[in-house]
Formats: sequence, structure tokens, C-alpha cells
Amino acid sequence: MVQFFENLKVVELASVLAGPAVGMFFAELGAKVVKYENALSGGDVTRKWRLPGETELGPSAYYASVNFKKEVRLIDLSKSSDRAALTAELDDADLVISNFQPRVAAKLDLLPETLRKRHPKLIIAVIEGYADSDKPAYDAVLQAETGWISMNGTVDQLAKLPVALIDELAAHQLKQACLLALIHRERTNEGAVVRCSLESASLSALANQASNYLMCEAIPQPMGTAHPNIAPYGDLFQSAEGKKFLLAIGSDEQFAKCCAALGLELHNVVDFATNTDRLKNRHGLVAVLQKSFAEFSISEITERLDGAKIPFGMVKQLDQVLKSKTAIDLQREEIQEERRTIRLSGNAFTADFLDAD
Repeated sequence: MVQFFENLKVVELASVLAGPAVGMFFAELGAKVVKYENALSGGDVTRKWRLPGETELGPSAYYASVNFKKEVRLIDLSKSSDRAALTAELDDADLVISNFQPRVAAKLDLLPETLRKRHPKLIIAVIEGYADSDKPAYDAVLQAETGWISMNGTVDQLAKLPVALIDELAAHQLKQACLLALIHRERTNEGAVVRCSLESASLSALANQASNYLMCEAIPQPMGTAHPNIAPYGDLFQSAEGKKFLLAIGSDEQFAKCCAALGLELHNVVDFATNTDRLKNRHGLVAVLQKSFAEFSISEITERLDGAKIPFGMVKQLDQVLKSKTAIDLQREEIQEERRTIRLSGNAFTADFLDAD
């Protein structure tokens, strides 16, 4: 693969996940990424976020997931010599990524406007917590405060998404801003300050759920895997041997084909004829479909639904998922501080100009 950013130098002053994910995006595509970590605290806090029983050798698996192909240096910014070393590092840098709270950045003399004056061509990318507050922001807190947890799980058992999705969303938003800033600099020879808060990134990703409320005042309730606008979409079922799977029926035509594949006439029943009808009578619909599915093995269900081009998916555990060819192709290995680390690439796209000779 062509190292597209091989002439780009990135200085990463960020920790945890969102900022490091931005740095890793550029590192995977050939940029020189120098990651500075706080020597006084033992480095990025995620170094110690280990699973029970995980080896103490090298960084944690969590840390390894977003710190691939970086040059890591510990630094004590309370020392004038270390601050001078960082300033020198920034002299020929193209991009700096940070997630300092404003008061900390001011104390360290690393406010974006200060850096911009010193390094007018530098692109300064800032991850913030809240748009209008400097209180600490962590993924779980943002999942709660921006509505995600209220919509997940069930009424009796609310649930948090099992990855730090808000950090990932903010990282993707900030990557886009960095790329725009690089284009801007190419055109004008000027640097820029780009920002994204976890809060704003989380809100912008609410998509149809936000529009459902803004246009119809519909407040989503936790529905497990079910979709609020479509049925049967996301609804879970079990085969005769207890294998779990879900349907993703997106149209009346697909529903009719699904019924035909199962030998049912539900699409001609008034309560289930249209998507609106199926939403109103979802409980009864799921019960009838489950009774039918329980008569077939998962191989029979697969044959019937695949034959009818009906979208459905098995509920797989991660050990099954990571054995797929796609997952294996995305795996990356590296030796980090004497530990062999394995992660999935943060860049899932392909592009012909990256594969050129």
C-alpha cells in the first residue's frame, strides 16, 4: 500500500481514545506520528486498562488498539527542557492533536491560539468534551447525556454500547476536519485550528432518531434490537435448535417474499399488510413469525431466506466474527514494548491510488 502521508509529520498530545484514533489514521497511511505521553502519570492512562488476567508485559490491549505505528516519548511538561523539546518538535510538524482542557492548555502554554502564532502553518486539531463546558467527559457519560443509553437495551435493563462509540464518532469527525484543513493549507499556505467535541459528535450521529423527535416529537424508548420505524427489522428470532438471528425487512415487498419463503400468508392479513400495520401489531407479528421459525433448523432457515434474498443475520459472538476473512484481512500486528499486539485496522476503506505501484 502506498504510504499516502509519508511526508506528513503529526505530533500527538492526546490520550485515551478519540485523539489517538485520529493520530493512528495518519500513522497507518504513512505519516510520522510522534506521541507524547505524560511521564509523571506513567503515560497514557489506557496503558493500565487491562482485562482481568491480561499480561502485565507491555501496554494493555486497549492502548494497543489505537496506538499503532507511533513513536512514543514520555515527557514532563513541567520541565523547561521538555517544553523546549516539544516546541522544537512542533517547528517542522504539520499537525498537532490534543485533548487538553483549556485550563491545562493555558498552564502549559499550549493554547491553540498560542500555537497558531508560533507556527502559522501548523494545523491544530483539538478534541473537546462538551461544547460549552469544561467538565470531564468520558464516553459512558456522553452516552447517557446525549440519549444513547435511554434508547438501548430494554425498559427493565438499559444498556451502554459496548465500545467507546462517542470517542470513535468524534475521531471520525475530527479526521474529516483535519483533511479539510490540509486541503485549505495546500491552497492558501495557512494553518488552521479545527475542533470537535464528544458532545457535538454524539448529537450529530443521532440521525433518524433526532429527526423522529424534531419532526414528530417521538421520544424513542429502549426496544432492544428492534427498529422504531420498521417491522420486522431488528427483531430477534430463534431456530428449532435455539440459534439466534434477526430480520431486516425494509419493505412490504420483502415482507411478502419472506412470508412466501416460510409458507405463510401474513402479508395478506389486515394487521400485517403494510409496515404501518406491522408496527402497530409488532408483538403479535413477532409471535407468529417465531412460531414458524421454530419449526426449522438454522440451515433450513438460511436456505429459505437466502433463496428469497431476505436480509437476515446470525447473532455471532466476537470469537466467531474475528475468524472471518474480512476480519483477518483487517488485522495488524506489531511489537510494542516487547509485547506482540494485534488490532483491527482503523481504516476500512480501499482506494486505487493507495494500491498504485
